[in-house]
Amino acid sequence: MHDKACERPHIVHVSGDFPDPFAPNKTPVVRSLIDLTADQFRHGVISINRVSPSPVRFLKSAMSRDSGPVMYATEFPYGIALQYQAAGRGIFHASTLRCLGDELASIIARQGTPDLLVGHKLTIEGLVVARAAARLNIPYALCIQGNTDAKILTMRPDLQRLFGQTLHGAAHVFPFAPWALGMAERHLGKVRPTSVTLLPCPTDLDEPMPPTQGGDRLISVFHLRHHAVKNLAGLAMATQHCVHQGIISGLDVIGGGTGADLAKCRSVARRAPQITFAGPLARDALRRRMNRAIGLALPSRRESFGLVFIEALFAGLPIIYPAGAAVDGYFDDLPFALPVDARNPRAIARGMAKLVTEERQLKAALASWQQGTHAEQFRRASIAGQFAQGLECAVHQGFKPA
Repeated sequence: MHDKACERPHIVHVSGDFPDPFAPNKTPVVRSLIDLTADQFRHGVISINRVSPSPVRFLKSAMSRDSGPVMYATEFPYGIALQYQAAGRGIFHASTLRCLGDELASIIARQGTPDLLVGHKLTIEGLVVARAAARLNIPYALCIQGNTDAKILTMRPDLQRLFGQTLHGAAHVFPFAPWALGMAERHLGKVRPTSVTLLPCPTDLDEPMPPTQGGDRLISVFHLRHHAVKNLAGLAMATQHCVHQGIISGLDVIGGGTGADLAKCRSVARRAPQITFAGPLARDALRRRMNRAIGLALPSRRESFGLVFIEALFAGLPIIYPAGAAVDGYFDDLPFALPVDARNPRAIARGMAKLVTEERQLKAALASWQQGTHAEQFRRASIAGQFAQGLECAVHQGFKPA
């Protein structure tokens, strides 16, 4: 623990979503949060990567070894990256993660006990840090990312008590979006409002660009390998409907992928030939392309946050997003952000029609929003300040048993 008021608190983050030597292409969101607050805290990272043998092989291995589930570990600039063995399909979910927490507590203690642990998903890393924090007698904080947590909370009602203890034992909770907090509270009970900080994901594309009236096309943005979860099938049916109604001429999908990915996407969208697959764009080029478009349509089937929605708004582009997911709860009653039922192609089509027929009004409202205080909460400086304040609260709250 730090003894001097002038020292930066030492915080160790446990994340399964951190780019590391085992998986360098993971989302950079957690890394960005750490980089943005590096001058205020002494951060360390334990990046965890699951390896899943068959249940029989896992059980034999677990019974035959004396050590915990960690298989391989290596140092990297942010801390330690490791692979741990866990059965697939959620088998032995809680027991494996608690054993991993025991092992990580020993690893952490050898390097010097920190002031705080942070688990970057409630239902996975949360179980790990709750166990490790109890061993180390320090507090822990949690993030609620949404998609994975919702899936596991729904699939594992038998672990509800443990998840509830983990959530309510946290010194501070960082939901990525209002809907994610609501989802967790419906399963596990209300969290003290004073221990909650809504934490949007930071993006480097957070400088406002004034909207351009008279955009050329509707667009959607995703990597082609994710076409199923991004709901290309529903988007194609909605596009076909809008084209037949004479509302739009088509839609451009921006995003890279393999030849096989592209072939599959063309097959899924075969009844909507007006959808073009434009390939990937560099970050600056994507921002300019967004600014030229009419609107962004991305009615994903599942979405924890969806940075592209915030990037589109800062690029002057109204959005369609999935109701009950992604950025839901941040833009209630704001006309340029349209929630739709992702399961209903007709609802998606109605949203697309509104983007086109009300483009001038929506973009005028968006331009006003870009200059207001509400937009500031999605910029990196504000996100860093909110994250730092929540971490400080957690550090000073001290340990409490889960």
